[in-house]
Amino acid sequence: MEALISLKNVAVNYETTTALEGVSLDIYPDDFLGIIGPNGGGKTTLVKAIFGNIAHTGEVTYSPALTEHGHRLIGYLPQQSEFDRSFPISVIEVVMSGLQAEKGMLKRYTAEDRKRAMELLDMAGVADIAERQISEVSGGQMQRALLCRAVILEPKLLILDEPTNFVDNQFENELYNLLHHLAERMAIVMV
Repeated sequence: MEALISLKNVAVNYETTTALEGVSLDIYPDDFLGIIGPNGGGKTTLVKAIFGNIAHTGEVTYSPALTEHGHRLIGYLPQQSEFDRSFPISVIEVVMSGLQAEKGMLKRYTAEDRKRAMELLDMAGVADIAERQISEVSGGQMQRALLCRAVILEPKLLILDEPTNFVDNQFENELYNLLHHLAERMAIVMV
């Protein structure tokens, strides 16, 4: 089985500080990996290196299976989502915004897009808030919507950077159940 992503001897330095050194890792299609470490230990830096969003040495290789129609099939739920909660957008529109890579900026969402988003919101247990504005939902509900946004394009790999920050214990347990379900169809890397 071919790895989706291979890291070989990856290192990242911030001026005089070494954040990562000599990291080698293969992520396979059926993996469910956890990355643990202390605050400031380089976990988010590793995620940035995987995405190619930070200068690094070493090698990061992507399988051709991770690319479809010119975009990478990697879903991402960042550590802290910077959303202007006063922006006039509904929860379902947040989820459908995950289709931008496929649709581009000028195409309208279809009934099929809306159906796909509703199915994900239902799976996440928040279909009842689909039409609410994001300013009206809790942090845990927003995290669920953002998770749905991350998987709406059916990625081959889902990367979650500390997804349980700022959520309650009930949501944390539900999140792990949801991830167990998602792991049946995609690799997952959770910081």
